[in-house]
Amino acid sequence: MLEKNIEDPHVNEGVKPQLRTVDLNLLTVFDAVMQEQNITRAAQALGMSQPAVSNAVARLKVMFNDELFVRYGRGIQPTARAYQLFGAVRQALQLVQNELPGSGFEPLSSERVFHLCVCSPLDNYLTSIIYNKVEEIAPNIHLVFKSSLNQNTEHQLRYQETEFVIGYEEFRRPEFSCVPLFNDEMVLVASKKHPRMNGLFRESDVYNEQHAVVALDRYASFSQPWYETPDKQASIAYQGMAMVSVLNVVSQTQLVAIAPRWLAEELSSQLELQILPLPLKLNSRTCYLSWHEAAGRDKGHQWMEELLINVCRR
Repeated sequence: MLEKNIEDPHVNEGVKPQLRTVDLNLLTVFDAVMQEQNITRAAQALGMSQPAVSNAVARLKVMFNDELFVRYGRGIQPTARAYQLFGAVRQALQLVQNELPGSGFEPLSSERVFHLCVCSPLDNYLTSIIYNKVEEIAPNIHLVFKSSLNQNTEHQLRYQETEFVIGYEEFRRPEFSCVPLFNDEMVLVASKKHPRMNGLFRESDVYNEQHAVVALDRYASFSQPWYETPDKQASIAYQGMAMVSVLNVVSQTQLVAIAPRWLAEELSSQLELQILPLPLKLNSRTCYLSWHEAAGRDKGHQWMEELLINVCRR
């Protein structure tokens, strides 16, 4: 009777019968090859021989009716179809892995590597806090930090080449999760020797001054939101690569800059800076923790997510 129900198309309208003929172990090979983009390294990660992985890749190509991987230098390059499949395959594998006995995440003994992007200028404040907290409670976990977004960041999050982003940019696509961490007050910063920083400023006063900014041609430049029109861009006299270098230039000139209050206060004594309220509509920015939803089922990812929220919120 059970066999009859399985074969009855009316009982199993949503089931694809060909799934029973698929070797689902091939999906773990696909996941490893996608991550390593090298057959030899994928074989080492899986504890398999290189010929066995090559054979599995050949079977995957037949399964999905696509080349999936093509030779590229000393490694391999995934095709567009492989990238399309990766997020769904990885999420499915993580869902299964999380239900297996003994699949819990033990931070004290874990040697996992997490890749984080803590965007400048927030890296000046948050990187050391995160690093020291993980070192304290999970000393074998390895953190790899970078401090800038680029045009490939969404791609890197989607395929978990970068697992978390902490920054002022909000990822608005439904596939990304964004949690607000805190709001940062923005201020106007100038040298203490600046001759015109007296009293309250109006918006017109701000843009009558010459400005130092984080280079606007950098992807997701910190300064970009305040210089969206040609008139405002005309006030820019210096474009630097990071906010710390911008404030260093401000301290030695009559230029001004828009910066987070915490960073300006941290450097004010050392650089002899004065800090004024920012008389603009945009005078605060929200810091977000972001990740791709496909990673959210992984218990190690959940642990790191909770840690980041707890240590970064203030």
